[in-house]
Amino acid sequence: MFTQKRGKEGEKKAEQFLRKKGYQIIARNYRTPVGEIDIIAEKNEELVFIEVKKRSSSKFGIGAEAVTAQKQNKIIRSAQLYMKRFCEGETNCRFDVISIDAKNIRHIENAFTA
Repeated sequence: MFTQKRGKEGEKKAEQFLRKKGYQIIARNYRTPVGEIDIIAEKNEELVFIEVKKRSSSKFGIGAEAVTAQKQNKIIRSAQLYMKRFCEGETNCRFDVISIDAKNIRHIENAFTA
């Protein structure tokens, strides 16, 4: 339960961070049969799928390091399902990671590609 609470707090903090940077939040915790996308946002006509990782400290590495190849594949497959359902025509998109620890928020744009 503690991990879920920390995750929700991290997503809320990431959402506020993104809004300040001019992103429009489209969805949070978008669930598909293959996985979940923490935040879906849009900026400059680009759809952005965002994974949020929050850690209480960076003692054992930053949160972004926890976005493994397996996790990336789930996010990519979930994004494909989202786009198939909601997007018409060609849509520019990218995959970002927001890593939050006790003191810092790191926004890694284009953290991985499909």
